[in-house]
Amino acid sequence: MQSAASLAVGRPSVQAARTRKKKRGFWQVALILLAVVLSALFLGVPLAVVFAYAFGSGIEVFWREITEPTTLHAIGLTVLTAVVVVPINMVFGICVAWAVTRFRFPGRRLLITFVEIPFSVSPIVAGVIYLFLYGSQGLLGPFLEAHDIKIMFTVPAIFLVSLFVTCPFVARELIPLMEVQGNEDEEAAISLGATGLQTFFYVTLPNIKWALLYGAVLCNARVMGEFGATSIVSGAIRGKTSTLPLQVEQLFNDYNTVGAFAAASTLAFMALVTLLLKYVLERRAHG
Repeated sequence: MQSAASLAVGRPSVQAARTRKKKRGFWQVALILLAVVLSALFLGVPLAVVFAYAFGSGIEVFWREITEPTTLHAIGLTVLTAVVVVPINMVFGICVAWAVTRFRFPGRRLLITFVEIPFSVSPIVAGVIYLFLYGSQGLLGPFLEAHDIKIMFTVPAIFLVSLFVTCPFVARELIPLMEVQGNEDEEAAISLGATGLQTFFYVTLPNIKWALLYGAVLCNARVMGEFGATSIVSGAIRGKTSTLPLQVEQLFNDYNTVGAFAAASTLAFMALVTLLLKYVLERRAHG
């Protein structure tokens, strides 16, 4: 009798648990489907449209537009900017991460906040700041003009603003990792007679290599897509200081939609390659 009563009491709780499990399963499937639909709608469809318009008139037309001299120059300048900026930011990120994780000094938190300023400042504002700093009427303008140095509306100006907008990426990846790892391995290496450089190359660098590469990939993606600050300081001179994002805008303004989509698809392809590298690095970093 008592056993039957216990079963009778327990049966509703089991049924209630099954009902809750079914509801959770339903909402889980619904949320996954919603995420997939929204991703396809806001990411997949626009990307597909870019490639559809780029190749809509045929591969020959696409190739003619993409090999147009000013577009080729824009592609080359974009790649050159990444080649220059990414290594500098890797060194900068390592220095900042090393400083804030291996030493305790007044203003340490302020330094971390200062490094993250580009995340909160609009690229347009960054471009204006550099314009008023290095322009002919800017703070350093008279000095630069007296020494026949021209920065604004040249390729070095693109490098400068690209360094500014991308400088936090590597540091943000390295700082949390290096804080968690600590410096016990490095102290052990030094106690065994290793020099500072040996400790860095044989102990520190292998421990942070995946985070370093991951930050470099993110930095590269940001450099190649930079538009706002570059549009202010470069002058967008075709065949001289026009990067690929600027070239896309100029082609649209010229009502050359095929050329604009061809350039945009090239930029999108670069972004996809960067995402593939990011995915590979994530897989390698997590084993």
